[in-house]
Amino acid sequence: MIEVKNLVKKYGNHLAVDHLNFTIEEGHIYGFLGPNGAGKSTTMNIMTGYLSATSGTVRIAGHEMLLEPEEAKRHIGYLPEIPPVYPDMTPREYLRFAGELKGVARGKLEAEVERVMELTGITSMHRRLIGNLSKGYRQRVGVSCALLGDPEVIILDEPTSHLDFGNQFRFIQLVEKLQALGIGVLMTTHFPDHALYLGCDTVILDKGEIIASGNARDVINDENMSRIYRIDAHIVEIDGREICVPF
Repeated sequence: MIEVKNLVKKYGNHLAVDHLNFTIEEGHIYGFLGPNGAGKSTTMNIMTGYLSATSGTVRIAGHEMLLEPEEAKRHIGYLPEIPPVYPDMTPREYLRFAGELKGVARGKLEAEVERVMELTGITSMHRRLIGNLSKGYRQRVGVSCALLGDPEVIILDEPTSHLDFGNQFRFIQLVEKLQALGIGVLMTTHFPDHALYLGCDTVILDKGEIIASGNARDVINDENMSRIYRIDAHIVEIDGREICVPF
């Protein structure tokens, strides 16, 4: 579905992304772990067409992002770390506006807005101003926007970083729901627990390089995890659920 080959991004002499290679399949969840400055957001911005690469290619559903950006973007949805929502609009108004910008057919727009609000659990909030919603609901409005047009894969950049514990957990449950519907998810996060809970394929980025990849449990146990985070992480089981704790 998404194929990234030899992706490089340089800012002067600084190598932000260092020859990344990976593939994302429809209906799977992928986690990107790494410290601040690892290159996660830069990679996401290149994949979604918001930033150009120095070299390498991003191909989405057979369409190269650089050469066919409009066709490539039809197959993905994107939620940046700070959702670009308008506080003086209601969720319904904002999603109508975003749907028009995305090219959703006018005759299908209302049904599409209803679909994504129901999917993300914000229907009951559709008349409130976005500026009056909690951070958790504002994030869900952002996900709703990413889901407009029924993309095969959505890309979420640090979607839980500004949420409290309860809303983090509910957001991860929403990601599980999306996967159950066959939607692929690529999510960057600082929280190993989220990748572990989802049991997803996971990579660790550091200084623009993939330094470990595989199942979340294996990646968290990898020696590179403790090297870049400067802690030893251990997986323990509480009430039948595995979590990652520092020792």
